[in-house]
Amino acid sequence: MWFILALLSAVFAALTSILAKVGIEGVSSNLATAIRTAVVLVMAWGMVLVTHTQGGIADISRRSWLFLILSGLATGASWLCYYKALQIGEASKVVPVDKLSVVITLVLAFVFLHEKFTVKSLVGCVLIGAGTLLMVL
Repeated sequence: MWFILALLSAVFAALTSILAKVGIEGVSSNLATAIRTAVVLVMAWGMVLVTHTQGGIADISRRSWLFLILSGLATGASWLCYYKALQIGEASKVVPVDKLSVVITLVLAFVFLHEKFTVKSLVGCVLIGAGTLLMVL
């Protein structure tokens, strides 16, 4: 099930890029990010309410709050940079560079979460990096 959800995530991420590139024409990238954020906020809280999980807020630990807030700040910074890059660059170049986050995530997971970094992971990172370079040159 995780693979299907991850694949759907990739499809929606691709749609996000294309729809954003069209929608951002003539719009401030900061305003576009704020509009996107508002839509995501409504959608996320809608899911919480539909699934009746809002009662779990009281059970969230201080540590979880801290890291969820930091994650939200990182997401906001990522979206602001992404929309500005999309506004001034070609989607076919911006998106592959953005996907270097896969390589960065693997390295950070190894360093901070002590996840295994195998030869297969290393080869994958090198291929993703080389593929990204090939697409943007």
